[in-house]
Amino acid sequence: MKENKYDDNIFFQKYSQMSRSQQGLAGAGEWETLKKLLPDFKDKRVLDLGCGYGWHCIYAMEHGASSVVGVDISHKMLEVAKEKTHFPEVEYECCAIEDIDFPEESFDVILSSLAFHYIEGYEDLINNLYIMLKPNGILIFTVEHPVFTSYGTQDWHYNEKGEILHFPVDNYYYEGKRTAVFLGEKVTKYHRTLTTYLNTLLSNGFIINQIVEPQPPENMMDIPGMEDEMRRPMMLIVSARKGCK
Repeated sequence: MKENKYDDNIFFQKYSQMSRSQQGLAGAGEWETLKKLLPDFKDKRVLDLGCGYGWHCIYAMEHGASSVVGVDISHKMLEVAKEKTHFPEVEYECCAIEDIDFPEESFDVILSSLAFHYIEGYEDLINNLYIMLKPNGILIFTVEHPVFTSYGTQDWHYNEKGEILHFPVDNYYYEGKRTAVFLGEKVTKYHRTLTTYLNTLLSNGFIINQIVEPQPPENMMDIPGMEDEMRRPMMLIVSARKGCK
C-alpha cells in the first residue's frame, strides 16, 4: 500500500511549520539552483508530481504556462494548494504518483520535487513519464541524494558530547526500502544508486541535460546547521529531455 504520511494530522502540522511550507520556494534550500535549471514555461502544458502546496504549479503559471496539473496523494496538501492557487488553468488531482494515467504526449514539461524517493517502481514510472511527454519534452526532478538515502536513518553520527562526527554511508549498492525519521516520524523511502537514477533515464529514451548536487545558498548559511550541509550532498537535481527510443 502506498504511504501517505501527509494526511496524518500530527505529521502534517509538523510539515506546515517548515520554512519551505511557510516561505514557499524561497524557503527551500535547493530553489536557487533548481530555478536556473527550469525550462521555459511559456505556452507549455505542465505536470507537477508530488505537488504539495502547489508552489511549483503557481510558479509555472506565473511564467507563462498554458495549463498545469498538480498531482499529490495527500488531501491535506491539496486543500492548501487550492487555497493558494488563483489560476483557473491549474487542476489538482489527488492520486498516487504510481497511479497517474494521462494520454500519450499530454505534457511539454513534467517536474517533481523530492517525491521520487518515495516510489518503489522507479523504472515503471520513468517509462510512463516518457509516454506522457511530447517529443523533446522536459523531465526535471529533485530527489534525496543516494549518499543521503543509503544508510537509512538520514542522521549524523555524534560523539558523546553530541557533536557531529560524520555522516554514515553504508549498504550503498543494496537498493530498496529504507526506514527514515523525518520530522520525528518514521517514513518509508526507497534508496537507489546514482547509476540507477541516471541509466534508467538513458535506457528509457531520455537524454540527460544536466545533473546538479545543489549546495546551500549563501543567504542561508547563517541558519543553524546549514554549514554542516556542506559536508555531504543531501539532494540531486536531474534535467532530461525526451529523445527517441
